[in-house]
Amino acid sequence: MHSLRARIGHAVGALAWVLLLAGPSATCAEPGAAPVQAHPAMWTVHGPKATIYLLGSIHVLPAQMRWRTPAVDAALNAADTFVFEIPMDASQKTDIQEFIKENGFLPPGMALPSLLNAEARKDYIAALNLTHVPPDKLTPMRPWLALLVLETGMVTQQHFSADTGLDRQVYGIAAKRSGASFRAFETPEQQLKLLMPEDQSLEIQEFDAGLKEMLNETLSVNDLVTSWARGDVNKLNQLMNSGFKENPKAEKTLFEDRNRAWLAQLDRMLTERHVFFVTVGAGHLVGPKSVTALLRAQGYQVDGP
Repeated sequence: MHSLRARIGHAVGALAWVLLLAGPSATCAEPGAAPVQAHPAMWTVHGPKATIYLLGSIHVLPAQMRWRTPAVDAALNAADTFVFEIPMDASQKTDIQEFIKENGFLPPGMALPSLLNAEARKDYIAALNLTHVPPDKLTPMRPWLALLVLETGMVTQQHFSADTGLDRQVYGIAAKRSGASFRAFETPEQQLKLLMPEDQSLEIQEFDAGLKEMLNETLSVNDLVTSWARGDVNKLNQLMNSGFKENPKAEKTLFEDRNRAWLAQLDRMLTERHVFFVTVGAGHLVGPKSVTALLRAQGYQVDGP
């Protein structure tokens, strides 16, 4: 099971689409909340021909968060090619909806609560009370999708929204740019499969473990966003990657394998005559196994924290 803060912080871009398509509607900014200026960490990679700017995304943010600094704006203005974890255009909506339709629901006549034992049902009721998600919405869902919808309800209650996630905001800016081109490291299907349990026989156990994690870590999203806004890469690494110590298999699948696959694509980009602006989950850019660490190990000059 991967924690909510890990999903939001570095896995995965497709989560934002799931939050928008499967969860409750996003809320507006917290009433009376003043704008907050973030100073997110950014890296610059110098290649034989290309320059790549790397900005770590948080897939949900409060509406009052302002993240455009002079350095970020300069990078946005210099870039001609924008790269995300998955394609961000609206055409992906149909593919993701179809994937959820085929993989997110129980067989007809089966209801999620009937699959839960007494302990899991208790946690389920507590999660419903915390998130205010209508129970009928979850009844036909497979546990993995129901957990995502509950997580959506939790972040919505805290005035966070996928609508204002950094990757979606960057895409909105770039899409208005004449001549801008777009690329993606992965497909929505690849990412959505990361959100599903590998073994369906363990899905209920993972569902209850996810509920317990959510109920016990209601402040984790706020902590994550605060660290990101301060550009505190050490704290980000601690919040998002320390949990993998107890689950090395998840670390390999969710983090290490994907970072190395992205590194191969970045290698090729650095031989092209372009200026790239890359927006990916912040957890992929911090720590000793991050994309930035791998680039430095390859001998590239990487400016930044």
